[in-house]
Amino acid sequence: MFTRKHILMLPTLAILTAGCDSDNGALLGTAQEVQYQVTITNLTAGQPLSPAAIVVHRNGWRAFALGETASVALEKLAESGDNSDFISAAGADLDVVATSSGHDVIAPGASEQIVASGRASSTSGLQLSWASMPVNTNDGLAAINGIDIGGLAVGQSATHLAISYDAGTEANTESADTVPGPAASGLAEGFNPVRNDVRNAVYIHPGVVTQADGLSTSTLGESHRWDNPIARIVIQRLQ
Repeated sequence: MFTRKHILMLPTLAILTAGCDSDNGALLGTAQEVQYQVTITNLTAGQPLSPAAIVVHRNGWRAFALGETASVALEKLAESGDNSDFISAAGADLDVVATSSGHDVIAPGASEQIVASGRASSTSGLQLSWASMPVNTNDGLAAINGIDIGGLAVGQSATHLAISYDAGTEANTESADTVPGPAASGLAEGFNPVRNDVRNAVYIHPGVVTQADGLSTSTLGESHRWDNPIARIVIQRLQ
């Protein structure tokens, strides 16, 4: 992979590699516009998904890793649904090609289309990550993490099923003062920098327990349960 220094050292005349076309970055060292449309469909019955965070990147950047501590930016997204710090931090990384934010909450059964655009010397090795918060949880994440999109030609699309994760930053009490979604009538605190989950690491979400399961302090009911996959993601290359 070229570093910024290497790109600046390339001669001004582009070298056209034999048999290449514009879909795979034929002009060596010449940045091209790339654009991807991401369609997110919420597959749950009662878990609205917070505004999406989309990141197009190379493998030097990652949203999170299972078994590792979540960043504060990811913690904020997972506890409050606020993706602003997550997108800002990603956008400042040299391995990130493009970022984009969803416009609104994605209701159960609903879909949203989001376009992410950027410039890259080649599409080879490009990946896409998406993260949203199932807002009737303490610190849940619906996500795809580093899906390979480098092989998509213009007009081509790929479908992926996303599962749910737990940021591991807040205990899953499901109480009205800690769940920021509509199940708590807007009473919750959202992001809290104090971490009280004993794991303090990202893991696969075990699901919610709810009042129906005997957790008397829970503000959640049967409609807030979900099974994996939690969402369907269609990625189409537009340019």
